[in-house]
Amino acid sequence: MPFVRVGYMEDQYTEKELPGISCSIMNALIEHFQVPAQDYFQVFHAHKQSGFYYSPDYLDVLRTDKLLYIQITMGSGRTTEQKKSFYQRLSELLSTECKIRPEDVFVTLVEAELEDWSFGNGLAQMIL
Repeated sequence: MPFVRVGYMEDQYTEKELPGISCSIMNALIEHFQVPAQDYFQVFHAHKQSGFYYSPDYLDVLRTDKLLYIQITMGSGRTTEQKKSFYQRLSELLSTECKIRPEDVFVTLVEAELEDWSFGNGLAQMIL
């Protein structure tokens, strides 16, 4: 049940590149967190340069304006090892499939409980 938000600086990625980024994220979710392929909810946000900030070298990671902020809200329960292997695989997929530098892949995972989700109709489908 992940919900994915991807933020990037406008004009850094084209409309033709975004589906590949989306697929890479979904493939990593399927592979590492066993997310069903139909559980596919993602939004992409292009930000003006005046509203997009980052440290170009925090923790000795050299970032560029091609930085992707990927925030994934998902159910809790994954292990630290699962998360670490997910970060690595996502970075690899984005690098090989989309030619995005691993340094420009910034990921945060936000865990939510089953009762924190409604997929429509005003219902909490995960706890019915």
